[in-house]
Amino acid sequence: MALFGGPSAAAASTTTGDTKNDVEVQQSQLPSDSISDLQFSPTNDFLAVGSWDKKVYIYEVGNNGAQGKWLFECQGHVLGLGWSKDGTRIAAGDSTGMLNIVDFRTAPASGQVPAQQAKCHAEAIKSVRWFQSNGKDFVATGSWDKTVKFWDLQGAEPVASLPTQERVYSMDIKDQLLVIATAERHIHMVNLNDPTKIYKTITSPLKWQTRVVSCFSDASGFAVGSIEGRCAIQYVEDKDTSLNFSFKCHRQQDPSARDVAKVYSVNAISFHPQHGTFSTAGSDGTFHFWDKDAKHRLKGYPEVGGSITATAFSKDGNIFAYAISYDWSKGYSGNNAQYPIKLKLHPILGDECKPRPGSKKR
Repeated sequence: MALFGGPSAAAASTTTGDTKNDVEVQQSQLPSDSISDLQFSPTNDFLAVGSWDKKVYIYEVGNNGAQGKWLFECQGHVLGLGWSKDGTRIAAGDSTGMLNIVDFRTAPASGQVPAQQAKCHAEAIKSVRWFQSNGKDFVATGSWDKTVKFWDLQGAEPVASLPTQERVYSMDIKDQLLVIATAERHIHMVNLNDPTKIYKTITSPLKWQTRVVSCFSDASGFAVGSIEGRCAIQYVEDKDTSLNFSFKCHRQQDPSARDVAKVYSVNAISFHPQHGTFSTAGSDGTFHFWDKDAKHRLKGYPEVGGSITATAFSKDGNIFAYAISYDWSKGYSGNNAQYPIKLKLHPILGDECKPRPGSKKR
């Protein structure tokens, strides 16, 4: 069997994916700076794109690609996005600590819309997620000020605040599971039925800085990606620890040295909403689909011409969106006008994201 880390030579042809049908969003409708986050609406064919140009772009995705529908501006660089469960509102966290919210129920049919803005954190808001508890909507914001705060949007103060061990680098919610990845490789797990307490804290199984965390579709665990071309599969409950493992990805063999590999950051991990399989995408400009239960790479795709900074599956899993832009891995000086900014839509065809036949699903 071809385990994670790459297929055998014989299996390479079946696991090499094709991007020839991918649709590119028109350059005139794209952000003017790096794309930081992508989020599909859970109820509509809308794709939200957050950018370092301090704007959020909402596209309507159809058979002919994506057309710009709404746009709103934030005070700082947009770092994280989140849709409400019913798809009527979107929240954006920016580098000034502002939370920006747009309610599309009262917005015009298209065009630029104003956002409600509130200063929610002392430092940048890196991640934003909505969740429901007792039938009410809440927004969770994770910040570089070492807190996660919970908001019911009824008042100026959070309904709860949770101190974290370090700056929040990535955060995800599925059902009642909140996973918070911070600097210094701390990972907090929170049961949102009791959001003021950390259920469990672990040190990342990966030895280098955490870049992204993403919850399984069934909320039993999460995947972690690091700057060192590795991904870890981690379950929440102790009874499932035998299922935890990590694997190498987003590495390229150095043709001049047999034992040397170039290592790239894993920038984005997205889980398929139906199949429970997942994608990884990285600074090497490639994306891959994986089956964690079979420990198998389903498909790997050729390099797309620049770092992939963000990914998302559509609500039904038929479209995989990915953003190509500068990922800040080389600091401010590495960002230049020649670096590509692209947004592409990959149609999911056939069995690209389906689990391997006979793989044991949990």
